[in-house]
Amino acid sequence: MSLVPTTDVFPAPGAGIGAFNVILLEHAEAFVTAAENTGLPVILQISENCVRYHGALAPLGLGALELARRADVPVVVHLDHAESVALVHEAVELGFTSVMYDGSTLAFDQNVTQTAEVVEFCHGRNVAVEAELGEVGGKDGVHAPGVRTDPVEARDFVAATGVDALAVAVGTSHAMTRRSAVLDEHLISALRDAVPVPLVLHGSSGVPDAGLVNAVRAGMTKINISTHLNSVFTAAVRERLAEDAASDPRKYIARGRDALVVEAERLLKLLRHPPS
Repeated sequence: MSLVPTTDVFPAPGAGIGAFNVILLEHAEAFVTAAENTGLPVILQISENCVRYHGALAPLGLGALELARRADVPVVVHLDHAESVALVHEAVELGFTSVMYDGSTLAFDQNVTQTAEVVEFCHGRNVAVEAELGEVGGKDGVHAPGVRTDPVEARDFVAATGVDALAVAVGTSHAMTRRSAVLDEHLISALRDAVPVPLVLHGSSGVPDAGLVNAVRAGMTKINISTHLNSVFTAAVRERLAEDAASDPRKYIARGRDALVVEAERLLKLLRHPPS
């Protein structure tokens, strides 16, 4: 069965896995194709923001699930940054194999309580759970500027909730369009030693290749990339439209999809087999 939970695809220490955000069906098609071309697993992510854009989870979610089931390699369909417990339940009922419950803006005790309830619900249905720690009240949660995850707090949080993966703050920020983020590799190593589950790097679009490689070596496992891939997609679409202003969206969207395949292949291989 190609549709699997994240716990089935997390690699051994020293290797990473790409988790790519799906906004259009063509994103999912491209990422599955890239995974099949490389023979590597991939995580397809649909965020709560994306659900709001489409007005519902099911149409895009069911399409991603069908692509995953048809794939020749393991594919995870993951709900990303869900603050709504009801949305988590909907994703599980649709067949998603992994969810991220984001209680990072809650007080620590509230985050623990709510996340533990989500874990109990999901684990009873063979669905993996990722969680996130952040500054209380921070607008961007764990990725607010200057915020860092405390290893002791992270250890206690994982022990109290039973989550399968933990998103941590080590120097990234969401929606960066320049790959200029500098990661705290010493903190990554400390978190790896403190936390018995895989660590997740959000905001990875702002990290250059060398930084991603070093992050994986230091202890990061799941690497979330969205903005960078969207930039690749958009640049290819613009290039196609500049050629003859095609009116058939299949002509220019296909160019974007093809560009995503190439870049996703490169990233999957870079993360899985970081150069020495």
